[in-house]
Amino acid sequence: MKGPREEIVYVPCIYRNTEIRKPDYLATIDVNPNSLSYCKVIHRLPMPNVNDELHHSGWNACSSCFGDASKKRNRLILPSLISSRVYVIDVGTDARAPRLHKTVEPVDMFWKCGLANPHTSHCLGTGQIMISTLGDPLGNGKGGFVLLDGETFEVVGNWELPGESAPFGYDFWYQPRHNVMISTEWGAPKRLANGFNPADVKAGGHHGHYGQRIHVWDWTTHKHMQTLDLGEEGAIPLEKGDWAAEKVIKVPNKKVEGWILPEMPSLITDILISLDDRFLYFSNWLHGDIRQYDITDRRNPRLVGQGKRIPGSPQMLQLSLDGKRLYVTTSLYSAWDKQFYPEMIKQGSVMLQIDVDTVKGGLTLNENFLVDFGQEPDGPVLAHEVRYPGGDCTSDIWL
Repeated sequence: MKGPREEIVYVPCIYRNTEIRKPDYLATIDVNPNSLSYCKVIHRLPMPNVNDELHHSGWNACSSCFGDASKKRNRLILPSLISSRVYVIDVGTDARAPRLHKTVEPVDMFWKCGLANPHTSHCLGTGQIMISTLGDPLGNGKGGFVLLDGETFEVVGNWELPGESAPFGYDFWYQPRHNVMISTEWGAPKRLANGFNPADVKAGGHHGHYGQRIHVWDWTTHKHMQTLDLGEEGAIPLEKGDWAAEKVIKVPNKKVEGWILPEMPSLITDILISLDDRFLYFSNWLHGDIRQYDITDRRNPRLVGQGKRIPGSPQMLQLSLDGKRLYVTTSLYSAWDKQFYPEMIKQGSVMLQIDVDTVKGGLTLNENFLVDFGQEPDGPVLAHEVRYPGGDCTSDIWL
């Protein structure tokens, strides 16, 4: 938390499902208020292909490699949700102007792992990189995990044991200190590819459309240990499960606790906890707001801050290391953006910055900060996740 203030951030920008047939790209944005290019995109790295649907990114090394001087956080891993490619980006040579280091083609993932549609990437203490997947090469649901070599970035194989993949895949978080990994479910890629159909959710996981479960894995043996079913009332875990999978395992005092959000007429699409474990934030994509909870008393969270509705809707969140600045982007997934917020397809998404009261709690929009992706040179684009060079609040596994 005492690290240097962020000066640039990386944001994947997506053209799939817009009217512009251009490759997705990685944008580098200046967030230093003392810079002449503040709030500007200072570099764009286009991918070699179209319709990739860049989504979540991860690092080749993180705090799980602590103490290994040979490891450097110099490669950003960019899985493509639809094309099943994985791009490895060199951010170490020139952090302000990243370059493409390697492309892992879909065929390697198909043939070596029987998996497709990579979603979330995390580095491991072994030096390998682990990526969750949504499906198999035919577009059916299949929650497995691909391992990449951390030096060559070649596909090594599956993390899960043969025959133990989950029915659906999505997000995951591991914690060796508790010998546990938790993963969540989204849906079958062939159902997600072209948009959202409520009938698919109503059909439930037993019909091969959308998932409704959280999975618990033994981290040492890779064995699937337990399934938590959220019921067939149209529940899709998404970051509901992500709260349990990704954030709560990190609670202090070595406690292992998990919460499931109460049912709400909304879609909670991102959740994070500040590095001091005091505040929890989530974005409420259908309601169009952001909420801040004081979780000092673990069993009695208090709502202490709430952001107002914005054009489009708040989606991905990233908090500064000191907890004072919350960055927000508005694109969820291009096919769903097109359905729920069609004006965002035409106007592009935005990136906002919210000032956080770290004493009493509270959120205030920084009116001097706006990155308007509707003004991009090749036309309006959809901006998704935010990453800082050197690491951030949502990418590190703390051992």
